[in-house]
Amino acid sequence: MQTRYATHPQQIAGFDTEDLRSQYLVENLFPTDHVETVYSHEDRLVLGGVAPLSGNRVRLAAPAQLGAEHFLQRREAGVVNVGTAPGTVTVDGTAYELAPRDVLYIGRGAQQVEFDGTGEAAFYLVSTPAHTSHPTRHATLADAAPVSLGAQRTSNERTIYKFIHDEGIRSCQLVLGVTVLAEGSMWNTMPAHTHQRRTEVYLYFGLDEQQRVVHLMGEPHRTRNLIVADRQAVISPCWSVHCGFGTTSYAFVWAMGGENTDYGDVLPQPITQLR
Repeated sequence: MQTRYATHPQQIAGFDTEDLRSQYLVENLFPTDHVETVYSHEDRLVLGGVAPLSGNRVRLAAPAQLGAEHFLQRREAGVVNVGTAPGTVTVDGTAYELAPRDVLYIGRGAQQVEFDGTGEAAFYLVSTPAHTSHPTRHATLADAAPVSLGAQRTSNERTIYKFIHDEGIRSCQLVLGVTVLAEGSMWNTMPAHTHQRRTEVYLYFGLDEQQRVVHLMGEPHRTRNLIVADRQAVISPCWSVHCGFGTTSYAFVWAMGGENTDYGDVLPQPITQLR
């Protein structure tokens, strides 16, 4: 398990490209033989990923940093299949088949989680601390609450699928969904915004090897950027904006953890005010 420590916004004024990438960008998140995990001290979020090969069932272990007997002893998690084929997640003996872009919520207290696939399924996990338990639930895109935003003329036509939220799959503090950009659209999350009560993480996927997303981060009056490839994640502290544009259309998983589970709890930062 990697560890990423929390940062103050004034620190990044002196960060070069490598500093920004090492602190906020998560690369190489989908090995085939184990669940790669990253512990962020921003709201104690944990990110994980695995793309298991056929017959190589991979178990979610509890790294020493968690100080727990099993991974979800004091945590909850959301799992999204960001691959191109179905795969199976087994929770305490119950198997759930996840098609691409399906979501599985796993409540606090689950003791054994295993991932299985053919190498084309890729499971992305986001976990937050939890003080109460909710039932494990599987949801497809058809089960989510879709919201259509943007327009073709502004290159940001997109559909937001809300899965884990107050009016969907209930959780302790995790909020999670998937945004899919329409063909020909590249801009996401307009207007950009910050969250004073939550940390947000983006995982971009659906990009070809030669395509990238330019992710904007930092304080609104002093933005920075990260060049992000397929299946890479960006950690956004509460003080950082988060938006971006790609060289092609794409999708991304957004997930939040912190004090508030209200999806609309944001501080908008219009593009005209960004610097």
